Amino acid sequence: MSTVFRNNTEKNTMDSCKPEHVYAVIMAGGIGKNLWPLSRKKVPKQFIDLFDEGTMIGKTVDRIKATVSEENIFIITTAQGREKLAGALEHFPSGNIIVEPGIRNTAPCIALATAHIKKRDADAITVVLPSDHLVHDDDTFNQILREGIALAAEKTGLVTIGIKPDRPETDYGYLQADEQFPLPHPFSHGNDFKLYRVKAFAEKPDYATAEQFLESKDFFWNSGVFIWHIDAIAREFERSMPELYKDMLHIYDNLGGENERKVVEDVYSWLHPISIDYGIMEKAETVFVLTGEFGWTDLGNWDEVLKAAAERVPSYRHQDRLLVKIDCENVFVKKPAGKVVCAIGLNDVIIVETDDALLVCGKGHAHRVGGVVDTLRREGMEQYL
Repeated sequence: MSTVFRNNTEKNTMDSCKPEHVYAVIMAGGIGKNLWPLSRKKVPKQFIDLFDEGTMIGKTVDRIKATVSEENIFIITTAQGREKLAGALEHFPSGNIIVEPGIRNTAPCIALATAHIKKRDADAITVVLPSDHLVHDDDTFNQILREGIALAAEKTGLVTIGIKPDRPETDYGYLQADEQFPLPHPFSHGNDFKLYRVKAFAEKPDYATAEQFLESKDFFWNSGVFIWHIDAIAREFERSMPELYKDMLHIYDNLGGENERKVVEDVYSWLHPISIDYGIMEKAETVFVLTGEFGWTDLGNWDEVLKAAAERVPSYRHQDRLLVKIDCENVFVKKPAGKVVCAIGLNDVIIVETDDALLVCGKGHAHRVGGVVDTLRREGMEQYL
């Protein structure tokens, strides 16, 4: 194979940090069944507006623009997602939308995006982030990204962002911090960022284990935000996932050619789903974690939305005069405009109404919404999905 995916030439760290070499990949291919009935196949969660402030994908793009120029922001999604993006992000460059033929979890997704970025810039640094996270303090978030970008430019390892846990959360993955290092780059501006080497990654724990993680003080929530030089991540794909690495080499060789679409579809026809955490991060030679406080929440289910509405987004107040709450505490309501909803004497409840469905869910039970979706599918009620 004539084309090399990895660049073996060491370049000056400051050159790599220049804005033209910094890219972002926003992963926007999920369906989000745990946010049913608002999130559907036709309108996945990244395209919905939870707090009347804009879609999640739109807010993610706007947030990252403070660090990455728009022409260097890529969105990777499905064919259907590409159609939705045309309406959600009217001025986003169409050439920066990467289409996956199928959903294969985050490792193939990131490998495909890496091939595209490598084709554009052999000295790229990439920030990879989900499309559906809530960040309350955009300025601090971008400052920690700049710390990570400068660190990634040195090509000594992969960088991730960790969140200090404030509760024994069972819906998040964790990572364990090991040796602490001084921050090598002057981007913190007084923020209490810390840099550690990652000792281990942990899957979503049970409650007792999550309590142990919280008490240990050395476990952090895994935010799913990654930063690396293109050479560093390519090296790890080659080392830990050699078959996927070869597939991506094949795609790289055909990008921009008449066979590009066919080659990508062929590769995806045999790829097995695997996460970037399991496929790469847990096996990587060196992973660093930057930690900081910027009001982060993974809006993966309605419990997280309820917390965000009550705590993380204190400015959010539903101004709809057709929503009436009497003697209610910690109640989140999402409904169509023009419809009256009255709630009386409710505590810790989520109410979500669409034109054809109604969800009423108690706090702590939102993880079961996915089971509702599975039941509707088994019962042949696909029209509600």
